Amino acid sequence: MRKIGLIGGMSWESTAEYYRIINEQVREILGELHSAEIILYSMDFYAIEKLQQENRWYEAGVLLADAAVKLEQAGAEFILICTNTMHKVIHQVEEMIKIPIIHIAEPTIRAIQERGLGQILLLGTRYTMVEDFYKGRYAGSGIGVQIPVDAGLEIVNRIIFEELCLGIIREESRTAVLAIIEKASIEGAQGIVLGCTELELLIRESDVALPIFKTAELHAKYAAKEALR
Repeated sequence: MRKIGLIGGMSWESTAEYYRIINEQVREILGELHSAEIILYSMDFYAIEKLQQENRWYEAGVLLADAAVKLEQAGAEFILICTNTMHKVIHQVEEMIKIPIIHIAEPTIRAIQERGLGQILLLGTRYTMVEDFYKGRYAGSGIGVQIPVDAGLEIVNRIIFEELCLGIIREESRTAVLAIIEKASIEGAQGIVLGCTELELLIRESDVALPIFKTAELHAKYAAKEALR
């Protein structure tokens, strides 16, 4: 079994889901009392979020790169960054280590292609929805990407940072996001990408008719299989 390195804590609620899913997947594949070999470096999200707000991405990248170096030194054989947004600095991190990082978008793109869908709604932090560091991974995949506009974009971003990252789940927030999804469905979206790991705590597959692609879950399950490859 290969050792998995996790850069987590952004937020710790979603990192806990990574730990659970990876271990459940390993147990499902190997049976008995098997679990994954995981090395976790958990960041202080307060420091990271402050750098995000101040647009100091290089400094945030330095912190993640330092975590990656420590994971490599501890014996990790590949790394997952347990957040969509911080993939903005993935190249900066990759430059500092010799082991691979599995990009969070890749398992999701494969899953969408397997379903034969051509148009998805991307939900996540404002950075993930607006900037190209995540959406750009879909270029050449044959998948079109929609994002909420105007107030919808701000609603999703606020719910993530002011509620979900604090472990707060509100029914009115679920209703607001479901309204955004319904609007996107009318406008041609064939599936929903939960491009923020915390959104998986809010939106359930039973809530919507469209297929949901949970980036954190897909990322974690892929990592488990990769560890056993």
